[in-house]
Amino acid sequence: MEDVKRLLKKLVKEDSGQDLIEYALVAALVGLGSVAAIGGLTNSLKNSFNAIGSGLDSSVA
Repeated sequence: MEDVKRLLKKLVKEDSGQDLIEYALVAALVGLGSVAAIGGLTNSLKNSFNAIGSGLDSSVA
């Protein structure tokens, strides 16, 4: 029973994993931000390529 108490006290005082969790949260936020940015960029690229394709079609025809 003393071993369990000692282990719990050690876990409460130990904070070495805190940095890893913070880095994981930052990485997750960067990932979500890039997914959101790519989603908005997709429509813009699609419209640009459609405009270029239409311009090429009209100049060839």
